Amino acid sequence: MKYQVVNPATGELEREYPTATDAEIAEVLDRAGRGYPAWRRTAMAERAEILRRVAQIYQDRMAELGSIITREMGKTTAEALGELEFTVGIYRYYADHGPDLLKDEPLQSNTPGTAWVRKSPIGALLGIMPWNYPYYQVARFAAPNLVIGNTIVLKHAPQCPESATAMEQIFLAAGVPADAYINVFASNEQVAEMIGDPRIAGVSVTGSERAGSAVAATAGRNLKKVVLELGGSDPFIVLDGADLPAVAKAAAAARMENGGQACNASKRMIVTGEVYDDFMAEFTAAMSGYATGDPTDPAVAYGPLSSEQAARNLMEQVNDAVAKGATVHLGGRRLTGPGAFVEATVLSGVTPDMRAYHEELFGPVAVVYKVASPDEAVELANSSSYGLGGAVFSSDEALALDVADRLDVGMVWINQAEGGGPELPFGGTKRSGVGRELGPLGIDEFVNKKLIHTTPDGE
Repeated sequence: MKYQVVNPATGELEREYPTATDAEIAEVLDRAGRGYPAWRRTAMAERAEILRRVAQIYQDRMAELGSIITREMGKTTAEALGELEFTVGIYRYYADHGPDLLKDEPLQSNTPGTAWVRKSPIGALLGIMPWNYPYYQVARFAAPNLVIGNTIVLKHAPQCPESATAMEQIFLAAGVPADAYINVFASNEQVAEMIGDPRIAGVSVTGSERAGSAVAATAGRNLKKVVLELGGSDPFIVLDGADLPAVAKAAAAARMENGGQACNASKRMIVTGEVYDDFMAEFTAAMSGYATGDPTDPAVAYGPLSSEQAARNLMEQVNDAVAKGATVHLGGRRLTGPGAFVEATVLSGVTPDMRAYHEELFGPVAVVYKVASPDEAVELANSSSYGLGGAVFSSDEALALDVADRLDVGMVWINQAEGGGPELPFGGTKRSGVGRELGPLGIDEFVNKKLIHTTPDGE
C-alpha cells in the first residue's frame, strides 16, 4: 500500500509518504493506550474548548486546506470550501452541545434509592477513513469521541496523506495531546493487527462495503464495537408533476454532489409513469449543465474522479449496461486527454442483469426508472441491498410520508434533496452499515453507558 498524492486532474505523482513500520505501529498503539487515562481525566469543558480551537484553525486555514484535497482527490475549489464549512460546523456543534449530550440520565425505578446512567469513554479507537470527504469524514468521527474522552488512532485513505498530516497538526496546535490523536500510515495487514490489539476498544469505518465487511469480521473475532458507514444507492422518488423543473434540478444537484462521489448521493431516480417523460427531459437538461474540467476553474461544475482506477471502474459499469441494452440519454464517455474525467451521464432501461442495477455507481452517472405506482416505487427502491438514504417528492404530503415510512433506509428527506447537518444523525441499514454518526446519536456509539445506583438516604 502506497500513501501518495496523485493529482487526478493531471495523473501526476506529486508526493509520496512512507508506510509505517511494524515498530512504529507498536509505538502508536502504546501511545494511544498510554494517553487515554490522562485524556479522559481532562475536564470535559477543556476538551470542548479544544474542539472550538480546532474549528477556528480550520476556519483560518480554509484556502490552504481546500487546495490540498483538490490536488488529492479532484474536488473543485468551491466544493472543498463547502466541505470545510461543514467540518467547522461539526467541531463547533460538539464543542457547544457535547457536554449536555453526555450529562447523566436519571432513571425512574421502583427499586429503592437513586439510579442514573453515566456516559463514559471506553478507550482508544481506530478510525479508518475514505478519500471522498477527507476532512468531513474525520470530523464526524473525531469530534464526538474527543469530547467524550476517547483517544484516536486515525488511518486515512492512501491517497489522502497530505490532508491527514494537516489534520494531525491542527489537533496538536489546538491543544489535543500528542497521544490523544495519532495519524498513522498503516497497511491493511497492520490495520488488522491494530483491531486485534487489546489497547484498541472500538473501530469506525467509512468506506466500501468490502472494506467494512473485512473490518467487521476482524472486529467481531476480537469482540470490538464497530460503526460502519458504507455504500449507498439512494432512491430519489418522484410521485407527481408538482413543480417538475425544480424537482429535476434538485435531482441533478443531488446526483452530482462531489462529482457523484458521495455514498448518500441520489443515484436512482424512480419516477411514476404519468410524469416520467417530462421528468426525463427536464432531468437530462439539468444534468447537461454540469461540465467537468480543471477543479480550480470556478466555471467548472465538478472535477475528475478521484483516481484513474475509479474512472475505469465506473466506465466498466456503464459499458456493461449499454452492452446489455440500457439507453444513454446523456454522456456515457470519458474525456480525452490526461486526468480521470467522466461526462455527466443519464441512463435508462437498466435491468437486473446489469451491474448498474445492483452496484453502487460512484461518479457522475444517474439511472432513471419508470414505475406505475407508489407501491411499485417502494418495491423498486427497497430491492437494493443498500439502505442509506432516500428522497420522496409529491404534492400529497400524506402520500410522501407513507412512502418514506416504507423505505428500508436510515434517512429520508421529503420534498427536498438529500442534505444534512451536524445535528442530524447520519447512517443506514442493510448493506449500508450499522451505527450512526453526527447529532445526539453520534456521540452515543463509543461510550460506556454505566448504571450507577445508590442506596436510599440513611441506609
